Amino acid sequence: MRISRIYTDQALKLESPVKLDGQQAHYLSKVLRLKANAELILFNGDGYEYKSLITDIDKHSITLEIQEAVTANSESPLHTILGLGLSRGERMDLAIQKSTELGVTEIVPLFTAFSEVKLQGERLQKKLRHWQQITISACEQSGRNCVPIIHQPLELTSWCKSLDCAHKLIFEPGGISSNKALSGHKNITQVALLIGPEGGFSEQELKHAKNTGFEAVRLGPRILRTETAPVVALTSLQLLWGDFAI
Repeated sequence: MRISRIYTDQALKLESPVKLDGQQAHYLSKVLRLKANAELILFNGDGYEYKSLITDIDKHSITLEIQEAVTANSESPLHTILGLGLSRGERMDLAIQKSTELGVTEIVPLFTAFSEVKLQGERLQKKLRHWQQITISACEQSGRNCVPIIHQPLELTSWCKSLDCAHKLIFEPGGISSNKALSGHKNITQVALLIGPEGGFSEQELKHAKNTGFEAVRLGPRILRTETAPVVALTSLQLLWGDFAI
């Protein structure tokens, strides 16, 4: 039986009690129907997995005791920064989820010329919390112990100008072949990716990205949806320079 993995932002120490409440307690006790002495794995982003036992279950919370801290390195050696044009609803959610499963390190949502999503104030903060929870759930499922950072959304031009990264790629149909563009590089440890929303990039955005050091690359002969492009791009990069290559 597969042991469930649960993220918590609490400090975790050997033989120390940990209390989970709210939705986590409800999920474990009511959905999974776990009982006392059931095993769980906890993680908090410090790179370790903490093997734990449930010691007590009450109406609103679950108490666990940590039995062992295990180094479980499931992170890619390739640091990937994904600049992702804001898309509507499930498209953005799916792109974030699958990018997390594929080892992305940082995600920067971007306001672009053709983006139909307008976020500000409390609505923006609520959406950021929603996206961060998607990354947490994807880490719980995929075995990652480090949760990707979801940055505050930025204007595309501002992000391009401020980004400090030696290797920067923008994916768009008019770019050069990805195989030709990427196969000549070796020993890459960090790369930034720029992927547009449903409507793609404007000519001005493409020009600005290229002027700030982004190399235009195409992902094959077909036009990919905004939720598909990060999956293809990250898979390609992990095959070349990341943990798929090991």
